[in-house]
Amino acid sequence: MYRSRQIAEKIINADAILIGASNGLSITEGLHLFAEDQAFEELFGDFKCKYGIRSILHGMSVRWPSEEEKWAFWSRLIHHHCGEYEGSPVMEDLKAIVGDKDHFVVTSNGECHFELSGSAPENIYEVEGDWLTMQCSRACHRVLYPTLDMAEKMAAAETNGRVPADMVPHCPKCGGPMQIHLELDRDFIRDDEGQRRLEAFLARHHGKKLVVLELGIGPRNQLIKAPLMRLVDMEPNAVYITINLGELYIPENIREKSFGVDGPLGEVLSRLRKACENEREDGETGTEIEL
Repeated sequence: MYRSRQIAEKIINADAILIGASNGLSITEGLHLFAEDQAFEELFGDFKCKYGIRSILHGMSVRWPSEEEKWAFWSRLIHHHCGEYEGSPVMEDLKAIVGDKDHFVVTSNGECHFELSGSAPENIYEVEGDWLTMQCSRACHRVLYPTLDMAEKMAAAETNGRVPADMVPHCPKCGGPMQIHLELDRDFIRDDEGQRRLEAFLARHHGKKLVVLELGIGPRNQLIKAPLMRLVDMEPNAVYITINLGELYIPENIREKSFGVDGPLGEVLSRLRKACENEREDGETGTEIEL
């Protein structure tokens, strides 16, 4: 195990923190896209019986018989995991760890919990889209439209797994169907502005003490993990901290400036928060905590 002060010192002394997050963070908050678990049964048991969907991810990608049924699925999902979201201990711990440092979030999670927990939207890049916006399913134009208020009204009006036909959204340009802004097919509208914000953050902190804090990203998720590792390799003063349960990967070329913590994300962040608070308050006299 690493001594927590080793990692806390790197965070406290950093000029900025780049957070990378994926499914492991969502799972820690109780949102498991891949699982046919009790939470899925409680939220979508009727859809499972009627349509045979086996997970939230399956429901996201299935071809629904009608737009009314498609939006019943999505509005229920958004209402439960976004409209009723009130933050979580893991997000509170993460905010305390970051403190008032300049930071940026790169995530493949689409449920917008960083923003809903208080992070500024301009500090977030959701690389595969998000649930709180929608686009023309044909990508006839590049404008994104908000979904939360619409989804809340749909969820309240849903009956027998369908929303009223007059609530189904249509593209204001071509009149075609709308879809949640997620990378589900080749018509996905990429967030070029989010990419530019990330690049501006990295340019602002080039050559400075940058902590890359990677949360719940397994070795096979190269969409975010690979670019983060390349960044650490290129930045001489960067430090790489990866936290994941059961699967850690740190390449040899960045091993000397990396920390890998294998454990439940919620528990590790809770301990790391205490270590950072001790370091800020007491410095070298703070109580040591093992991660």
